[in-house]
Amino acid sequence: MKKKTSAGKILRRLRPYTGLLLLALLCAVASVTLTLLIPVLIGRAIDNIIAKGRVDFEAVARILGYIGISVVGMAVSQWLMNQLINIISYKTVRDLRRDIFRKLNSVPLSYIDTHPHGDLISRVINDVDAVGDGLTQTFLQLFSGIVTIVGTLVFMLTIDWRIAIAVVVLTPMSLFVAGFIGKLTHRRFTEQQLLQGDISSYVEEHVGNQRIVKAFSYEKRAFEEFEKYNERLYTVGFKAQFAGALANPTTRFVNACVYAAVGIIGALTVISGGLSIGGLSCFLTYANQYTKPFNEVTGVLTQFQTALAAAQRVVEVLDEQDEADPGSGVIPDCGGNVRIENVSFSYSPDKPLIENFSLEVKSGSHVAVVGPTGCGKTTLINLLMRFYDVNEGRILLDGVDIRTIPRDELRKNYGMVLQDSWLFCGTIMENLRYGNENASDEEIIAAAKSAHAHSFIRKMPKGYQTMISEGGGNLSQGQKQLLCIARAMLTDPKVLILDEATSSIDTLTESRVQRAFAKMMKGRTSFVVAHRLSTIRESDVILVMREGNIVEQGTHEELLDKKGFYYELYNSQFSG
Repeated sequence: MKKKTSAGKILRRLRPYTGLLLLALLCAVASVTLTLLIPVLIGRAIDNIIAKGRVDFEAVARILGYIGISVVGMAVSQWLMNQLINIISYKTVRDLRRDIFRKLNSVPLSYIDTHPHGDLISRVINDVDAVGDGLTQTFLQLFSGIVTIVGTLVFMLTIDWRIAIAVVVLTPMSLFVAGFIGKLTHRRFTEQQLLQGDISSYVEEHVGNQRIVKAFSYEKRAFEEFEKYNERLYTVGFKAQFAGALANPTTRFVNACVYAAVGIIGALTVISGGLSIGGLSCFLTYANQYTKPFNEVTGVLTQFQTALAAAQRVVEVLDEQDEADPGSGVIPDCGGNVRIENVSFSYSPDKPLIENFSLEVKSGSHVAVVGPTGCGKTTLINLLMRFYDVNEGRILLDGVDIRTIPRDELRKNYGMVLQDSWLFCGTIMENLRYGNENASDEEIIAAAKSAHAHSFIRKMPKGYQTMISEGGGNLSQGQKQLLCIARAMLTDPKVLILDEATSSIDTLTESRVQRAFAKMMKGRTSFVVAHRLSTIRESDVILVMREGNIVEQGTHEELLDKKGFYYELYNSQFSG
């Protein structure tokens, strides 16, 4: 039932192209009609050669002319039908890929976090391509097949209804065989598509992290793990292809038996005088034409089953609920006052993380968040940005519950620099303008100077027009981080969030960037997540988190005087 539902949802996406589908159907009718007309003409030509005891060259020449015209018309109609079906399939694939990519941008972040990225990429690329190939083959076989079956049946009935009935009764056996094999193979093709997603995830992980793989000499073990995936895919794929491949020769055998039966029955009819030799020739051709669509359908059964399995995976993503964003509230002029009231949150119900957490941050305050790994520092940032919504309590920005503010509007008030720097394939100028598409070149250069990125950008081969490779592979980690900082500065945010923003920068550059941040944070509320406690001494307040709760808060000096948990953290970084 699920695969039928998936196929139906894919087919409903063809509605915008109904006109093209009807035109393709008309071309199929024209092509098949001309194809079926040719055997009739050939039969007449045969009768004009042998039936009258002499050759009627004039009649044969005229018939040959008709055959030539029919062949040309058939070829043109067939070509036009193929072109129209390709256009429909490619446009549908384009729409599917666009919609699934849009869906990935609208689902909750938790969906992306809980699904292997390589598998999602495989759905966008491999599965959508498989659906497109399936649509192309299905329509090619469907349009020409249905018209061929109906047309040949009509022509056969006009020649000899008894032989026609025999063909109609015997031929559907091939469909039963194909349907039985199709049911057996669908599960294997579904498993094959899932394994393709798994292997894509594994390859994506290891290609993107080759430095780590080589640093730990993991190449051999990585290859061994890949071989396990590859062998499983080979085994499942082989069984699926083998089972699918049984359909075509089996149905061809059934149809060959039908053809032989027609030949025997037709020969007896000719001997008894009920059918001419030309008529028998025409009938044999029609019997072959009638069974041809059944052979072709089973011939693409493997591809069709792959397309069905792929359609299921595509529809699974498209059916995901969009991230709920009912908010209609606005903050016309954000001041940066943040209040967190009795907030509780956990990624998993059985693993509590933040519980009954409260905090008030006045506009322009500089807040540092410190604590051991896993204590909830980054989770706090996720909640402020509404990457996740709180389970209980609320977060207020200038007195407005952030859940009532559309996410896009809320995030316009934030500037964010993460520990993991992300740059896309494009020029340095394009990457910086990502933070503010309306920024002028002068504003971008000024932001780069403030982030101390201008000097190294000038030394690049083409300056700000230098192309950055995928993931910033042609830049050092520190250079990538500086560009990300410049990009954040360009947004001119009301609230600044820095999550280990200077973790990849050398000490000298870090001191310069800290001064730039100090200038940038002036008058703005800022949250700084830091492991290096030496970088947050000047903060107005330091929040010390432990197991999802604030266990201490105060200035650097106040917390050291308490000689509590912060004191232990701070001194552990300078001991030994």
